[in-house]
Amino acid sequence: MKKGRIEAFSDGVIAIIITIMVLELKIPHDKSALKDLMPLLPVFLSYVLSFIYVGIYWNNHHHMFMVVNKVNGAILWANLHLLFWLSMIPFATGWMGENHFAAAPIALYGFVLLMNGIAYSILASLLVKHHGEDSLLARALGNDFKGKLSVACYILSIPCAFVNVWISGALYILVAFMWLIPDKRIEKVIHEEHEKE
Repeated sequence: MKKGRIEAFSDGVIAIIITIMVLELKIPHDKSALKDLMPLLPVFLSYVLSFIYVGIYWNNHHHMFMVVNKVNGAILWANLHLLFWLSMIPFATGWMGENHFAAAPIALYGFVLLMNGIAYSILASLLVKHHGEDSLLARALGNDFKGKLSVACYILSIPCAFVNVWISGALYILVAFMWLIPDKRIEKVIHEEHEKE
């Protein structure tokens, strides 16, 4: 199967996820002072963090599919698995923001991020298996240290939420910053292939 439909479907679902998150930002009615926005600050900060995470997944998904040319049924299901966990981000975001970063919502947010990380790893490994260990994707991903470190941070963040929510929050921000730094692995192997031609 060609990859076009999986990319288009994923882009659509991710756009809907972002739309759902922004619709959760409620406007204070009959209040026009900036101070009236202060109670919304936790909700807004949760939205910003989640928007960054969804953006990171969209960006990495796009890059990953740049170096593959075909998919199979297992990959379709793995992609749906990833999209399912991405679609849970608005719920976890809303609960975390509305409850001002309480322990249980912070832990659930970490669990959702953990499941997203695992789902993305499953999708990547199935794509590598389908295209071969000598494929561009396999060469680009290498041992995927950054992905493994992200999953480890999410695992650590869940129990930390019940000790100190700020530790968990710092881990989420750390992982987001780690992925915001442009990952040149895929672009590098594409560039190397063009130089060979």
